[in-house]
Amino acid sequence: MDDELKLLNREIFLGFWKVHILHHASEGEVVGQWMLQELREHGYDVSPGTLYPILRRMEGHGWLRMSQSPKGGPNAPKKYRITPRGKKALQRIRQQVHELRGELLGEEDAD
Repeated sequence: MDDELKLLNREIFLGFWKVHILHHASEGEVVGQWMLQELREHGYDVSPGTLYPILRRMEGHGWLRMSQSPKGGPNAPKKYRITPRGKKALQRIRQQVHELRGELLGEEDAD
């Protein structure tokens, strides 16, 4: 990965990844490995060593709730679901993205 892409990942795309996570978690439970694949399909180069701390941080902010089957032991897949606080955050993000999209594309009626 070149230095410019690393900089974009760290400074800009990290926020996009979080928005993707919130969006998909609002549609149903997400599992880390599935989320990695989903982000890669969108062209993001995300490693497990980056994604899992993001999921834990989002859980710590109260945006996601993690569950894990006790039958699977400590290595059971962790499932993440959006919380009411996460839903509020996602709604605010959607408003901001709508406004930004209008500015970036020069659309008059983005409000």
